[in-house]
Amino acid sequence: MSVEEKGYKHPEKLVDTAWVADHRNDSNVKLVEVDVDTNAYDEGHIPGAVSWNWTSQLNDGVRRDIVSKADLEKLLGESGISNSDTIVLYGDNNNWFAAFAFWILEIYGAQNLLLMDGGRKKWIEEKREITTDVPSPAAASYTLSDANLSIRSNVSEILKNVEEGKYQLVDVRSPAEFTGEVIAPPGMTETAQRGGHIPNAKNIPWSKAVNEDGTFKTADELREIYGSQGVVPDKPFIAYCRIGERSSHTWFVLKYLLGYQDGKNYDGSWTEYGSMVSVPIEKP
Repeated sequence: MSVEEKGYKHPEKLVDTAWVADHRNDSNVKLVEVDVDTNAYDEGHIPGAVSWNWTSQLNDGVRRDIVSKADLEKLLGESGISNSDTIVLYGDNNNWFAAFAFWILEIYGAQNLLLMDGGRKKWIEEKREITTDVPSPAAASYTLSDANLSIRSNVSEILKNVEEGKYQLVDVRSPAEFTGEVIAPPGMTETAQRGGHIPNAKNIPWSKAVNEDGTFKTADELREIYGSQGVVPDKPFIAYCRIGERSSHTWFVLKYLLGYQDGKNYDGSWTEYGSMVSVPIEKP
């Protein structure tokens, strides 16, 4: 089923692997692979794609914060991307980190952003062309806007929401993380002092939104998944996880695939909230 056939509210934000195969050589289409596993790109990637490291290039190297406007403009320019280009993002871990890059780019006003449905996994499973050649794009110039924080939440807003309930909180972690049985998935190093979840959050794991091949489920399927848990389109939402990458995936689903309004990603997520002194948490 093509992206256009899935009934999304904003299908123009998503492309499938066939579209990328047909357009990857277009001069104004720039492919960016965003990974947490830095070896993945080196093992083989879509020809022409540049690599962005989620840890070192999309986050501040000193503070716990997203990359600055100036550093992101520099990264875009060094990647050969200008304002007139279409940026196609894809990556490992079912596009968690590609979605995070999409969210950051949107914060800074970047235009013409696309996510490749199914990500790296789908491309490789289809046995499409990959290469180990690393491109050397000509330097370009990209001008971003000042940060638009209307799509980013913070702990002050979360604490206010615990009292007022303005936003629907969507915890996209696994059920074991939500209940506090574990604080982080196996092998993950970022952790918190306590297990549990933010009061009044609904647990809808990010994985429920995707098929076995990593592509997004249809709009009808997604509406049933979120609607059955009481997450509705006419009330603003905040998604969170552990470090903000899985929740950016759900933010993309709710905002662009289902058209939910006034959505935010809380990238501080459980590593921040679960380590705060004297803040309320819930456990079963």
